[in-house]
Amino acid sequence: MGSVYDAFATHPLVPYIRQADFAVRYPYRHGERRLLDYLLIYVQEGSFHLHVEGRDYRLRDGDFCLVQPGELHRFEGTTDTITPFAHLDLFYNPLRESAFPTKPGQVALDGLEHLMQPRLNDFDDLHVPVQLFPADAPHFRDTFLKAIALWKEQTQLAMLEAQQLAAEVVLMLLKTYDTKGTSPVQSGPLNWVTSYCSLHLSERLTVERMARQAKLSPSRFTVLFRQTFGQTPYQYVLRMRVKHACDLLSGSTRPLSEIAELCGFADVHHLTKAFKKSTGHSPAAYRRFHAEHRP
Repeated sequence: MGSVYDAFATHPLVPYIRQADFAVRYPYRHGERRLLDYLLIYVQEGSFHLHVEGRDYRLRDGDFCLVQPGELHRFEGTTDTITPFAHLDLFYNPLRESAFPTKPGQVALDGLEHLMQPRLNDFDDLHVPVQLFPADAPHFRDTFLKAIALWKEQTQLAMLEAQQLAAEVVLMLLKTYDTKGTSPVQSGPLNWVTSYCSLHLSERLTVERMARQAKLSPSRFTVLFRQTFGQTPYQYVLRMRVKHACDLLSGSTRPLSEIAELCGFADVHHLTKAFKKSTGHSPAAYRRFHAEHRP
């Protein structure tokens, strides 16, 4: 489809929040649907499953996700959740007032093509995943939450500021996931971190080891890591270990000792302690819940 920046001539980038709220829900399940616009979600508390185009994402406290227009998806809340969200357009459409957030069960969008937003992932120089890892996660989160709070005020000045903050959020996304740009996450000195940690997750991943990989001192590596990922190397790796444990617990019958080893925990006790602190549930309880609620 060409460059997203070339497309600005015909599709100006003018973010527009259509609907936003701080959703507070008990465990729930929403039917499949496709969107005309974008849906950006922050998981403030709790956890839920997001199924997008046949792939399952397990999201919990601190995670961000983005559903793009036309993607077949559904939600399944596994705990009580607080999930601030926004339905928004990224590109200007003179008919945007006629567009709307679709309802669960609405999967056919025939006749509504004129209201559908262009998809970011249809451009050659962008690849935005469903689960987001913004370069400066704390700033991204705070900007997004402020935009939602202002939009809910529904005054003209608050709405104007909310749209301005939405533009800042979109700009941060473009900088993070521009495959031909200078984003620290995609093309900077730590672009290898996620894949490297995934490949070596069962091993001992120390700051010293990763700093050697980056050819930096441990102190300089730690500073650059926090600037890039918004957390310390220890927090980042631990989060990856717990997330991998979640996948193995819900999608396999492997014993806990094997899961602990595969995820890089010292033993079952270490796995259980870290898992419960992160998710609020023991590994056994988490596995049991998913076994009972498996479709």
